[in-house]
Amino acid sequence: MTSPEKDRQGDRIAKLLARAGIASRREVERMIADGRVKIGEEVVTTPNTVLTSLKGVSVDGKPVKAADATRLFVFHKPSGLITAERDPAGRPTIYTALRNALPENVGRVMPIGRLDFNTEGLLLLTNDGELKRAMELPSTGLPRTYRARTFGDISQAQLEELIEGVEIDGIRYGKIDANMERRTGRNQWIEVTITEGKNREVRRVLEYLGLEVSRLLRTRYGPFELLDLPRGQAVEVRQADVERFRKALTGGTAQSVELSAPQQARARIARSAPRRDEAARAAPARPNSAKAAPARADGRKPDGRKPEGRKPEGRKPEGRKPEGRKPDGLRAAPGKSAPRKSGPNGGARKPGPRGGAPKR
Repeated sequence: MTSPEKDRQGDRIAKLLARAGIASRREVERMIADGRVKIGEEVVTTPNTVLTSLKGVSVDGKPVKAADATRLFVFHKPSGLITAERDPAGRPTIYTALRNALPENVGRVMPIGRLDFNTEGLLLLTNDGELKRAMELPSTGLPRTYRARTFGDISQAQLEELIEGVEIDGIRYGKIDANMERRTGRNQWIEVTITEGKNREVRRVLEYLGLEVSRLLRTRYGPFELLDLPRGQAVEVRQADVERFRKALTGGTAQSVELSAPQQARARIARSAPRRDEAARAAPARPNSAKAAPARADGRKPDGRKPEGRKPEGRKPEGRKPEGRKPDGLRAAPGKSAPRKSGPNGGARKPGPRGGAPKR
């Protein structure tokens, strides 16, 4: 087949193959240029060929089945993985981790966008090449949010200047929303939201500002958030949410898709809990001194020693037993009971009624 169909009751073959999960539309176009796609026995020569179905279409001699329902997965990519099917250098890829993270018989899934080797966090995966392409386009304007741990001197005013975009080495980066989360000395966490997703955009912009990036984590892509998903695990987005998102994306309002109430609650918990843990790990150890430690109610130091220069109230010096005091003012010798005072007849005096004189 050498020319596109004039009847537009259908879709272009590149779009249908991408929709079926064969590859992205751009990759399908390369397959067609290489003569790998056929309809029956006839080689397809143009990606603009219009079809109503994929019946009779084959790729590399293998028949293409009808497109499955669109599926979307949220994957927590660990650092140290390549976002590709294979790496010439032999480094591990995301598909190594996805073997145990995805359900069985899920079929081929493709990453939406990429995360660098040392970048971690949210990575979306889909079996729909058309959805993948739509979400990756800068013109779609889907926001991507990252958290970066950096070292160096920076102010909030400098970060706010990025809202107008910046040009670095001849490359123009569009609107960037950057905010200081917290700072400890010259170390700080910065939240960065971009909409273009150019190659290594966040790292390059922060390094341009003189910052050293030690950790980069993507927490959000469009309306989908990482939440508290464990590292190396994946979860599937509900089919109803996928369809709702697709319609919003087609209508140009995908960024306004809202999460359900339970998802919003989980997001709030996830945004706060990890940061408290990180703050506890980043806080310097307090010195072991009475000044830094809280005081105890009994007057002792937290390490169990008595305060220097002061005796605890209500206690006798060490090495002596408490001395009992009798009502008549005599003290008992240590370790012995005090002798009773004799009466006039030489016998022991009997105690009298309380508050009165003893009986004779």
